[in-house]
Amino acid sequence: MPVINRIVKPSTHKGKKAILKKSPKLIEDAKQALCIKGRHTSQVITDFMKDLYDLKKPHVQMMQKKNDILPFEDVTPIEKFVHKNNTPLFIFASHNKKRPNNIIFGRTFEHTLLDMAEFGVENYKSLKDFKVPKISAEIKPLLVFNGELFDTNHEYGRIKNLLIDMFQHDIVENIRLQGLEHVLSFTAVDNKILLRSYRIQLKKSDSRIPRIELEEIGPRSDLLCRRTKLASEDLFKQSCKKPKELKVKKKKNISKDTFGTTYGRIHVGSQNINSIQTRKMKGLKKTLAERKLEKKRSSTEAALVESKN
Repeated sequence: MPVINRIVKPSTHKGKKAILKKSPKLIEDAKQALCIKGRHTSQVITDFMKDLYDLKKPHVQMMQKKNDILPFEDVTPIEKFVHKNNTPLFIFASHNKKRPNNIIFGRTFEHTLLDMAEFGVENYKSLKDFKVPKISAEIKPLLVFNGELFDTNHEYGRIKNLLIDMFQHDIVENIRLQGLEHVLSFTAVDNKILLRSYRIQLKKSDSRIPRIELEEIGPRSDLLCRRTKLASEDLFKQSCKKPKELKVKKKKNISKDTFGTTYGRIHVGSQNINSIQTRKMKGLKKTLAERKLEKKRSSTEAALVESKN
């Protein structure tokens, strides 16, 4: 007897969740991050990672136990943790005599390492040290990048892309002005990236647009660039590849100018204007001179026909 292949649908919540994880999505959800502690950590780097954890909420998980891992020596344990927790981003904190107060930002592609950047935390001031009102929970931050290095230096350009992945929340198309509460500023200068966090205050002004003031709320730190491990250009392009369903198809003969105005081009074949019926309107009737000229042409044509015959 032939074997009948039946598709058994999952009946439990766990089974449905496992299938949802495996099935690819055209539009990805906000990327989850995993915070990992190294074998040795200092109080400064622990507090800094907790502040990053608060900024990344709710798209972040924290591992409580310490792990004997050296990411730049062997990244395999982190790849296993990332795959197990379904978190493509990770933050690794460690501390030793050679590299004190060390923080590593990294991301994976298809459960293998893509990019990784190591920083030393200097001039750190935590969220608790700023005695000012904080932002609302789960607010999407505005990311601001200052400095020519982000545009001219290839390494800093990739770090910028990594930081956008790390702190970006859900992508939204429309937002109201009152929903803009938080700004994360990254300034590249002298081999450092200065991290600053501000709360947006909307003040009264003489116009309809409110006056904007920034109040620093923390955390504040200077990230000293130490080491990087970046993916090749081919692998990076592959990770940025969009599915065919999301690609916008180009329409022929349609263009837009700098102001967003759409222009269309229509191709029309050659037309015999003399054969078009245009006498239905009184204003388009032939004039007396045109009628005399037409009679003259018809009489000459008739004379030519008779002469030939």
